[in-house]
Amino acid sequence: MTLPSWQSENLGSMARTALWLLQVVGVDGTFTKVELREAFPDVAQIDRRLRDLRDHGWKIDTSRDDPTLTQQEQRFVAAGAEVWLPGKAKAPKHKASITAAQRAKILAADSYMCRACGVAAGELYEDSITPAVLNIARRKVLLPDGSTDYQTVTECKRCGAGGSERTVELAQVLAQVNALAPMERQVLTAWIEADQRTLGPLEKAWGVYRSLPENARKAVAAALAGDND
Repeated sequence: MTLPSWQSENLGSMARTALWLLQVVGVDGTFTKVELREAFPDVAQIDRRLRDLRDHGWKIDTSRDDPTLTQQEQRFVAAGAEVWLPGKAKAPKHKASITAAQRAKILAADSYMCRACGVAAGELYEDSITPAVLNIARRKVLLPDGSTDYQTVTECKRCGAGGSERTVELAQVLAQVNALAPMERQVLTAWIEADQRTLGPLEKAWGVYRSLPENARKAVAAALAGDND
């Protein structure tokens, strides 16, 4: 079957992006956002159309997925649904729009911060003068009973940009929690109640120790060894 041209004006921008990946980039080929935007100068939100392809089974890796890529590069790994065909480009049900009221409720539940990096809305990143912008993402959660749920979470624009769909295996998380010692469970409970990780005396001492010169580290180790005599 002959594919339509990615330059066809009769197709939507997501379909054209998919065909551009197939016809120009090629499977296992790399490209940058600059090259994508240069290919579609008439599409204002071409980055979003590229991300939309992931909801249709298209696999596009970033440097977070493939360490061999630079931060500017992405790799076209595998094609998904033929979104240029009628009916194939319909958005999944879990991608339905979020109302303003729902957005406000989600932001409040997430303490108005990115749950991935902790930055707050309007706060400057440590390595940038750009203020953070918060969005609402849907995270795929594999439930212990084997079913799949899509749950909303607050995410900053940087953490969500170009990332592949993240999946949470809740059974694994619960298993890790159940494997904690009683004291560790108490510490984790306190962090959860405060919605932040607070450093105790032991962790603070470790942090200071790591920064000490060699002879000072030996003095600390000797003091601990003396306690055990």
